[in-house]
Amino acid sequence: MAKILVGLSGGVDSSLAAALLLEQGHEVVGGYMKNWINTEDIPGDCPWEEDLDDAHAVAKHLGIEFRVVDLIDHYKERIVDYLLAGYRDGITPNPDVFCNREMKFGVFLEYALSQGFEAVGTGHYARRRGGEDGNLAQLWRGSDPNKDQSYFLSMMRQDQIERARFPVGEMLKTEVRARSEAFGLPTAQKKDSQGICFIGNVKMSDFLTHYVPDNPGEIITTEGKVVGTHRGLHLHTLGQRKGHGVASPKTGVAYVVVGKDDKTNQLIVGYDQLDTSGLYSTVCHVGSLSSLGADFSQPFRCLVQPRYRSQAEPAKITPLDKDKVQVTFQQVQRALTPGQICAFYDGARLIGAGVFEDIF
Repeated sequence: MAKILVGLSGGVDSSLAAALLLEQGHEVVGGYMKNWINTEDIPGDCPWEEDLDDAHAVAKHLGIEFRVVDLIDHYKERIVDYLLAGYRDGITPNPDVFCNREMKFGVFLEYALSQGFEAVGTGHYARRRGGEDGNLAQLWRGSDPNKDQSYFLSMMRQDQIERARFPVGEMLKTEVRARSEAFGLPTAQKKDSQGICFIGNVKMSDFLTHYVPDNPGEIITTEGKVVGTHRGLHLHTLGQRKGHGVASPKTGVAYVVVGKDDKTNQLIVGYDQLDTSGLYSTVCHVGSLSSLGADFSQPFRCLVQPRYRSQAEPAKITPLDKDKVQVTFQQVQRALTPGQICAFYDGARLIGAGVFEDIF
């Protein structure tokens, strides 16, 4: 049995994770990660005070120690600055993936180890396999295909997986609700959060407006016709159908964002067509590689998931240099976006990930 610090977020999943680990006989302590948004005044719904109260109530119900771990400065340095720098550079970062690597299983894990804990538990829907008798721990998709969160854990390092515990990963969401009711957890019927890791249910556009100055420019069509103006390229992403403010002259066929020209500060819109929009591709370069078993020094084939909620697609991986590969998809892909995460799978097993750089 291990001494485990569970990240209690105030939601039902992390609450049940603590209850299950306690039931298994582990020594469990609950820890609420106080992050950067707790000190900021951003328009939108970020109910962190309610989450903190709920996390404390769960710990009290389970009879375990509860700690508030101050990670405010670390969130600012490792996540917020990374996010804002990415948008300023014209890419679309994924803060949730890096939040898991840098914060939950980065600084929070470092704190746990410094306090004598052996592992960190969370409510992620992912399965950790192995890790005993000298075997390396592996990360697999969660049992519930509708809740699987392995994509959000895909940039984690091997040493972090070794120290991670995901007790709800073997369960369906309906089972999580039922077991939470059986444990009498105060969060058993609490609605799931849909927000970004560190700002809650705040629209990304509102967040960016608060911290990145507007940089207006032209909106042009794929034919080069000026059809409007934008407030800043950072407020738009490839494949975006709404929010660009340009009506299409074709009835029933909307414009989508198909490109961004950083040199001219122009947003490019067009029709979502396979052959003419420039929105579709089969080849891309992926860098900042992280391996959980993949050998990126040799060509290989695997399943590649280009975004959360998308299907993993067959692709060929070809090494380019020490930290970059070329990914050639078997089927054409829509709106591959620089800055987003590309996750590699061998069946249901996660074997690594990287960051989209160049799209061809």
